[in-house]
Amino acid sequence: MFKKIMKGGHKKPSKSDAADPPPPPYAAAATRTSANVAVNHSSATPLGPPSGAMDPVPLFRDAPVSERQNLFLRKLHVCCYVLDFSDTLKSVREKEIKRQALMDLVDFIQSGSGKISENCQEEMIRMISVNIFRCLPPASHENTGQEPTDPEEEEPSLDPAWPHLQLVYELLLRYVVSSDTDTKIAKRYIDHSFVLKLLDLFDSEDPREREYLKTILHRIYGKFMVHRPFIRKAINNIFYRFIYETERHCGIGELLEILGSIINGFALPMKEEHKLFLVRALLPLHKPKSVAMYHQQLSYCITQFVEKDFKLADTVIRGLLKYWPVTNCQKEVLFLGELEEVLEATQAAEFQRCMVPLFRQISRCLNSSHFQVAERALFLWNNEHVVSLIAQNRTVILPIIFEAFERNILSHWNQAVHGLTANVRKMFLEMDAELFEECQRQHAEKEAKAKEIAEQRELKWKRLADAAAQNGVEDMVTT
Repeated sequence: MFKKIMKGGHKKPSKSDAADPPPPPYAAAATRTSANVAVNHSSATPLGPPSGAMDPVPLFRDAPVSERQNLFLRKLHVCCYVLDFSDTLKSVREKEIKRQALMDLVDFIQSGSGKISENCQEEMIRMISVNIFRCLPPASHENTGQEPTDPEEEEPSLDPAWPHLQLVYELLLRYVVSSDTDTKIAKRYIDHSFVLKLLDLFDSEDPREREYLKTILHRIYGKFMVHRPFIRKAINNIFYRFIYETERHCGIGELLEILGSIINGFALPMKEEHKLFLVRALLPLHKPKSVAMYHQQLSYCITQFVEKDFKLADTVIRGLLKYWPVTNCQKEVLFLGELEEVLEATQAAEFQRCMVPLFRQISRCLNSSHFQVAERALFLWNNEHVVSLIAQNRTVILPIIFEAFERNILSHWNQAVHGLTANVRKMFLEMDAELFEECQRQHAEKEAKAKEIAEQRELKWKRLADAAAQNGVEDMVTT
């Protein structure tokens, strides 16, 4: 469904335009800067191509009601001119005429002054397509051939044409949310191809554009029920490509925000399709290095699944453990925060299924030399629900983590971690003194046995060294 980005070119093309029909006639002048537009042609003949000088068009309020549909088409015709915004001194008059026309179109749709005809709706979607479906500029590392930098450190690239693009997006948004818009007619033009191209634009580096796209796509999902399965599948494919191929995409956070709202509306019992989406797309999104860019939205989606269906808690926790970072301490802190949110929605039966591998990982975090990781792991005991789960299963959990507490008390360099460990240790002592003393005894036995083994090993090496010395072997390695 998505074409692979070809890095050899000067521009990053839209990933879904290979099989689309050619653009409408008036878009010929814009083919260098806009992607092909796919719409249905079920109405009257499309507008002619813009040519010659651009002339101002009267305002709707200055025209009689009988002429407004024709005036609407004339304004659309003016807005089909694609202008160069990289040079602020170029086409100043034309840019102002187009801006005024777009503003008047937005006001007309928003005011509900009159229901626009099907022909006008088709031509409006054509005009919107010509303006927004364009080649996105390549990322900075694609221009220079340099190694990609950390997305968190990159400055967002702002589109110079945004003042006009914003008005086009606003027009599309007002059309979608308008109570006068008949979905049976609108779905002919806001079709799968149109939605797919909208999704391609989420890779825009301009955060203002992504914010509009997020709002529009969410409204389309809500209003056009026929498109819902397709939208979910298309977002899935974007995630797969990001996880397993590129690991670079600007709009993952915005797509997850949309999904957070969608997941919240899932009916129960949850469909198998949605559970597969959790396992195959959402959980693997913890893997990319840039997870910090969208982790807040991802964590919300994951938590929504568990709150919707508590039986998914075991699946989610094991998924987190599968992708748990090994060398990235900042990611570990994020994972621990998300883990706490999931545990808050976890019930006792699901907790018991995963508590052994879970607390083995928490034990490793407790002993982390990075104080923020150890501190965040110890903060889990500040959560009443988590403490209640631990208390119910203390006979299994305490033996797993007791050694980590003892190591922190004896040797952790950070005083805050040392203090927190002592508090949690005291909590277990008060919770079950007999169990605590048994763990203490077992730990002491284990330490004594380890010490004995180390002494025996040292003695064997000493005997080998003595034997070697007797045989005249020099420079024997003894340590």
